[in-house]
Amino acid sequence: MNILLFGASGTAGGAVLQACLDAPVVYEVRTIVRRPLGRTNAKLWEIVHSDFLHYAQVAEAFRGVDACLFCLGISVTQVSKEEFVKISHDYPVAAAKMLQAESPGAAFHYISGAGTRAESTTFWAKVKGETENELMKLTGAVCWRPAFIDAEPSATIPKIYAALRPVLRLLKPFRSLYVAGEDLGRAMLQATKENLRRRVIENAEIRELAGRFGK
Repeated sequence: MNILLFGASGTAGGAVLQACLDAPVVYEVRTIVRRPLGRTNAKLWEIVHSDFLHYAQVAEAFRGVDACLFCLGISVTQVSKEEFVKISHDYPVAAAKMLQAESPGAAFHYISGAGTRAESTTFWAKVKGETENELMKLTGAVCWRPAFIDAEPSATIPKIYAALRPVLRLLKPFRSLYVAGEDLGRAMLQATKENLRRRVIENAEIRELAGRFGK
């Protein structure tokens, strides 16, 4: 399968990228990034692009793909509310619309996070929950709600995350609280293989899907 990936320089996206590169079922991974990742792989096609609201200039990247894995995100503590809405809602909706235009049969996967709820009174959870609903209506998106993602911290992630990573790894036995970063990627690929659509997938099911991958 051919994969289009957003957020490859981030913590979750970097782990998902590695899972895709390692998977024999994946022939090509296209990444839309603001800056080159600084890595080479025969499967990897980097598309440097700065405007995540408009994709006409890179429409080719959306053609002939089986799935778009939208792993781009940011903590609400790092930006203004307006910027958070733009990154968490406007960016994925713009990407989903372009995917629908160029590869209408492709799956769209959106990482929101554990605790996401459209009816929540918490700002970030409400924004992401409303985005989930819009994406499911627009493209039949699969929306992912991982809990703690055990992956190499990116340069932009809050320092507290990196500091707590060794402690949070103790959650591994708890299927609803922990997922390895590359298992998140494997689960997304398995969901694409199984043609899952218009679904919300919580952490325990992410681990179940990852466990089925490659079998």
